[in-house]
Amino acid sequence: MSCPVSSFFATLILLLLWRVEQIAEACSCSPIHPQQAFCNADVVIRAKVVGGKEVDSGNDIYGNPIKRIQYEIKQLKMFKGPDKLIMAVFTAPSSAVCGVTLETNGKKEYLISGKAEGDEKMHVTLCDFIIPWDSLSATQKKSLSQRYQMGCECKISRCPSIPCMITAPDECLWTDWVTEKSINGRQAKHYSCIKRNDGSCAWYRGVTPPKKEFLDIEDP
Repeated sequence: MSCPVSSFFATLILLLLWRVEQIAEACSCSPIHPQQAFCNADVVIRAKVVGGKEVDSGNDIYGNPIKRIQYEIKQLKMFKGPDKLIMAVFTAPSSAVCGVTLETNGKKEYLISGKAEGDEKMHVTLCDFIIPWDSLSATQKKSLSQRYQMGCECKISRCPSIPCMITAPDECLWTDWVTEKSINGRQAKHYSCIKRNDGSCAWYRGVTPPKKEFLDIEDP
């Protein structure tokens, strides 16, 4: 084999290895229903972002500095979390490592969910439920105050393909992907999985609280 050909294959191998490394480092998140994201989060707030900067957050095991983005926010409402205002939101510096990019001009309102991180701070990733406030449906906005919390003992299972079925009474089957080819379909926008008095869970639609008749229903 000639030198030019050997050089070509060596370059190709290096490019393939670089691509594999890129894929391995890419952020990957499983689709999740907004209610499940709410229940999984330590903190859920409505806020405006008024500033952002890159900061050092200690060192890794090799002594290299760990960079993060620190967003300064103005909290408008707390739906879930501590009794203190959240003043800063931290995230990774790029989407490749699940970092979140937010507009910092203070004009856009966001729903931000994530993990608590000490006093007045939280950490978020692309896998958390973070969305412009105006993109939420009226039902989603109403459900943040009480409805979602009523179903945090339930399990929402995503149906990736037909057939699929629940495996336990306290489970709701999320079928938006198979029925609408979208994870932001009717069930995500308009339904909550609510635990009923017999311990079973069922989808509930509407902006008003579930009536006693719904909660008292018993599955056959």
